[in-house]
Amino acid sequence: MSFSSTDLTPRIGTEIHSDITTLLSGKYASEIRDILERRGVVVFREINMSDAQQLAFTATLGNVVDEGDKGIYKVTLDTKENAQAEYLKGAFYWHIDGTTLNVPILASLLTAKRLSETGGDTEFCNTYTAYDDLSDEEKQEYHNYKVVHSLENAQLYVHPEPSYAEISGWRHVPSNTLPLVWKHKSGRNSLVLGSTAAYIEGMEYQAGRALLVKLRDYATNPKYVYRHQWKVGDLVIWDNTGTMHRATAYPLDSGRMMHRTKLAGEESFA
Repeated sequence: MSFSSTDLTPRIGTEIHSDITTLLSGKYASEIRDILERRGVVVFREINMSDAQQLAFTATLGNVVDEGDKGIYKVTLDTKENAQAEYLKGAFYWHIDGTTLNVPILASLLTAKRLSETGGDTEFCNTYTAYDDLSDEEKQEYHNYKVVHSLENAQLYVHPEPSYAEISGWRHVPSNTLPLVWKHKSGRNSLVLGSTAAYIEGMEYQAGRALLVKLRDYATNPKYVYRHQWKVGDLVIWDNTGTMHRATAYPLDSGRMMHRTKLAGEESFA
């Protein structure tokens, strides 16, 4: 069995060097989860797992979310492959998955099956280390804030002039009020930001919006970011509780296809 790792940047991202048999054995599952929490993103370059192997590997790390076709969700903008393709255009903007839920998913695992000829990288930022680098005064202030998150706010990035029918559809997903600073059971703290963050409760709207944009810019400073340039067969895992992510622009008709599995959440935002 082989297993070693190399950090990709000082603040985020670690590549694990291993083989499928070793990973499926579960022998290093605890170590992988520890690296994931500390580093935010784990990369397996060109490991070329099949769907069945990806599902089995995901199960070694926690509880698998049942979605898509037998646990495999096709991340693509091809409407013939995914009826939710229009909604997925929100992935071009910094976000955390599941902010309209009380318990978000723990992590996502994404395998590249077909790539765009241009664009289509994925960027991740570490919201743990971004919090750690705040001043003591900022930490004290931000712990007091509650932020309202909504699907509507995220979709306005994609459709800034929506129809009434579109807004009505988005509002079927209730908004959710979350702390700006997530106090994790581990004792660490992370910032809860992204395209779903609409406004700060109790703060003048424009001032609150300005602060959310300021913090997004801060948390996505290059020193907190890892940008993954995909090759077919790459598998990337990211800790959804301590990172934000986004896809970089690529042609909408490129046929880009990623297969996703997800680990069920284990901790509420509150």
